[in-house]
Amino acid sequence: MGRSRRTIPEELLLLALDPATGTTAQPQSLDLGLAGAQLVELALAGRIAPDGDRIAVVMARPTGDPTLDSALELLRRRGSPVRAVHWIGGPRLGLRQTYLTHLERCGMVHAVAGQMCGVLPTTRYQATETAISREIRARLDNAIRTGVPPDPRTAALAALAHAVGLGKHLYPGNEGRSSRSRLRDLIRHDPMGGLVAHAVMDVQNGVAAQPRRSSGQSGPAGRKSTGRATEATGVPGQSRRHGHGSMARVGAR
Repeated sequence: MGRSRRTIPEELLLLALDPATGTTAQPQSLDLGLAGAQLVELALAGRIAPDGDRIAVVMARPTGDPTLDSALELLRRRGSPVRAVHWIGGPRLGLRQTYLTHLERCGMVHAVAGQMCGVLPTTRYQATETAISREIRARLDNAIRTGVPPDPRTAALAALAHAVGLGKHLYPGNEGRSSRSRLRDLIRHDPMGGLVAHAVMDVQNGVAAQPRRSSGQSGPAGRKSTGRATEATGVPGQSRRHGHGSMARVGAR
């Protein structure tokens, strides 16, 4: 995998960075989103593929990206396909910091040391390559504005941005309501991105710990399909409750 292309985890993190404060929006759900974004990136690289609501390794050859290859190796060691919700809901200690450090090393952000309450050391991150952040945002804006089906990478990025609750960060207030709705609707344009985004939302809602329903009663990934759920999210079988309304907004430390 060439490094001329930014990965979806990198782009998701850049979207979440607040240019004014240097903090990351929705930090807890963002950690889940980064784990999910790794799955999408590995799928686009031809290393994994969906198997129902599970993820299967189809090629174990490294991509050349150390962080992605670490995830690929962990998946390979499982020996059998793993449910997306179990993978995303597993411990991912330091994943956000790993990507922040990587972006700093690449010159896309710079760290600003500070203190909380005048005592506790903190680190905030400011984007240095603002043109890159603007280009990422422009892709989402264009997909929302035109209604033209986006490319798989942009569709997956939009699905993950919605899943982790970045809609209100990117398109705030009443004036952003229609854009948030269209951002949510983009989830249907990429099957892998949709699978992973649903898994991220399920983990937030505690669905990963619940037993699966029988296939005759369930929609995709074991969710019971109802007309109300489809109307609520624009995606069959997905509940209105996404669990990210209560996420605190704190700085990356």
